[in-house]
Amino acid sequence: MTYRAKKVSIVTEKLNEREIERIVESAGATGYTVFEGSGKGSHGVKSRRQLVNAFRLVKIEVIVRDRETAEAIAEQVADTYFGDYAGIVYIDDVEVLRREKF
Repeated sequence: MTYRAKKVSIVTEKLNEREIERIVESAGATGYTVFEGSGKGSHGVKSRRQLVNAFRLVKIEVIVRDRETAEAIAEQVADTYFGDYAGIVYIDDVEVLRREKF
């Protein structure tokens, strides 16, 4: 059986990773997954081969049980970082097994 949940995806520069993880944890999320990546957007091209590690892209995915928690994470991240740093945050509907993990 599956259960409805929300996935918050945060794509930003690696230098923000630790602080965003703190936001996620303080919102009550039980965990998150981090992927390294590359791409192109309004702040230009971000390459995995970039010399400065801090400016590489990461994608942080968080699954939470409810929209309220998802929006709280998304809004705090956007308000704190996206005025000065490259990034985007979005929320998806997902279905999960083992609801107790979230």
